[in-house]
Amino acid sequence: MEASTFCYDMGVGLIVVVLLLALTTWRFLNLLWFKPKKIEKLLRAQGLKGSRYKFMFGDMKEMAQMTRQARSKPIGLDDDIVVRVSPFVHKTVEAYGKICFTWMGSKSMVHIAEPAMAREILTNFSTFQKSRGANPLIRKLMKGLIDVEAEQWIKHRKIINPAFHPEKLKNIVPAFYMSCNEMIDKWGGMLTVKSSCEVDVWPYLQDMTNDVISRAVFGDSYEEGKKIFELQQKMIELVLKSAQSPYIPGLRFLPTEGNKKMKLISQKVTISINSIIDRRLLLTKAGKCDDNDLLGTLLNTSENEIIQDKNKNSGLKTEEIIEECKLFYLAGQETTRNLLVWTMVLLSQHTNWQTRARNEVLQVFGDKPPDFERLRRLKIVNMILSEVLRLYPPLTQIGRTVHKETKLGDLTLPSGTLLQINVLHLHHDRDIWGDDVKEFKPERFSESVAKVTGGQACYLPFSTGPRVCIGQNFAMLQAKMTIAMILQRFAFELSPSYSHAPHFVFTLQPQLGAYLILRKL
Repeated sequence: MEASTFCYDMGVGLIVVVLLLALTTWRFLNLLWFKPKKIEKLLRAQGLKGSRYKFMFGDMKEMAQMTRQARSKPIGLDDDIVVRVSPFVHKTVEAYGKICFTWMGSKSMVHIAEPAMAREILTNFSTFQKSRGANPLIRKLMKGLIDVEAEQWIKHRKIINPAFHPEKLKNIVPAFYMSCNEMIDKWGGMLTVKSSCEVDVWPYLQDMTNDVISRAVFGDSYEEGKKIFELQQKMIELVLKSAQSPYIPGLRFLPTEGNKKMKLISQKVTISINSIIDRRLLLTKAGKCDDNDLLGTLLNTSENEIIQDKNKNSGLKTEEIIEECKLFYLAGQETTRNLLVWTMVLLSQHTNWQTRARNEVLQVFGDKPPDFERLRRLKIVNMILSEVLRLYPPLTQIGRTVHKETKLGDLTLPSGTLLQINVLHLHHDRDIWGDDVKEFKPERFSESVAKVTGGQACYLPFSTGPRVCIGQNFAMLQAKMTIAMILQRFAFELSPSYSHAPHFVFTLQPQLGAYLILRKL
């Protein structure tokens, strides 16, 4: 009897195990094969063209291989940068059209290089929400305003907005001047004996923009802020190193050397910013706090929201303020330094425009330091910066996600579909900009951007719609002031050592530096 019961129990147990294995296998196969193939059939039935789904990895292997190959050598100054920066997307758009699909692992990605559909996506931020990176480690650098959605986004944006009001930006101009002047003095020191010298301006622009961000965020505490952002830079390097490896779910929780370093850095940054915040709060209570920097504005505006609504949830928590400071460091300095380096590279190629810009700067400022009010009078410089942002936009793509079945134009997209607006392709589209699309022609922007684009969403250096980059005025103001100060002191041209190698790492950067010949005026 006992033997029969044992055999019966064993049989039931075996059946349960087999059923669980069968269920697990089905879920695995459904997730990584049947569901993607069903979505592929659905997309093709709507007239979309795209790559065939490959089990588990989709197009990721080919994408990585093409990117490595493209980065292995520089290109000519007149070559199409799209082919080097986004080789896989370029190949895909050429083969399947401006609206097509590929595969990020088992997830379908619909590519958009068409203005009307790009506008529809970017103006409906509640429907088309921010994409989350495939590797969760990336989110360590991408929290704050850029990461929140719905009501949380509205609250964050409302509290952060005052920090970028023109009057607040006006107060930051002295910080721009001090940081830029230090960089220019270093370059001047190299020219005390020689009339010209070769300089890789890229690392100097990186240091200068880092210094500006430290002053803008922390004000009088900027020296401490610089140490915090040095730690943040180490975090960026570790995350980028991790992101280059295949993503393995759960790996970030293991006590690897890299994970332990990231955890330690994160703790140090949090403790340091917390310490500055505590001191600010004490000064505020004593009526001695200056809220002209970003941190002071966030603390002040957040507290005002709490008082006004009589609800502590109306303000930002300390950890949220810390994340906003970290995000501003990453986004603020990345965008501006990339705009500056490509402006210098292009003005080195097109010295006629460099001369025109310098004449305008000297006419407006002479040899005096640029000031906030008169920076607005730099029309030629503004045209140049606008054209640089067209040819070399900081972000080459904008990602969104469909969280439920959604209509987009004439398409019906299933839940989980990734969307990628290919900004670089829009900016380099011959059908939109004309046969001279690859040429540096600042005169395109002699009138307003809306006039140039006809109101189309084809010019997106800072995105558009409700989630347009909140720091674009900060970036443009800093860029104008820096270029004006450089033009007052130096002429510059490309060095024979310069290799043209734009590539994308968070933003569009010069992979092999930016070697220029500087001449003191």
